[in-house]
Amino acid sequence: MFIIAHGVDLVRCERIERVWREHGARFLERIYTPAEREYCLGHRTAVVQLSGRFAAKEAVMKVLGTGWRGGMRWTDIEILPDALGRPVVRLHGETLQMANRARIDQVLLSISHTDEHALASAIGVGALS
Repeated sequence: MFIIAHGVDLVRCERIERVWREHGARFLERIYTPAEREYCLGHRTAVVQLSGRFAAKEAVMKVLGTGWRGGMRWTDIEILPDALGRPVVRLHGETLQMANRARIDQVLLSISHTDEHALASAIGVGALS
């Protein structure tokens, strides 16, 4: 496996909280899958969890080397914890097609946060053959 691309994003939790407050369920449904919403909203620090996943989705887009364009949806990138709590990236739709074209087999992800900021680092790995 080789590192093909890397992406990083930093989000102010206050910004995500403001947008959530202003747009409510419409914001949550546009950005997060049902499973992500269930996971994040089940935490005492829901805003921090939502912010971390928002930053992670942006970092994954940087790995894919494109902005939000034709046919892509925020919910095409899903980030849920594995059995140990490690964030796992699942791609769907156009984002999966983009990863396939870039020969990215897996996106490794790390999310870190405070009450004020959420940071995500994503690394796209795959075979170069």
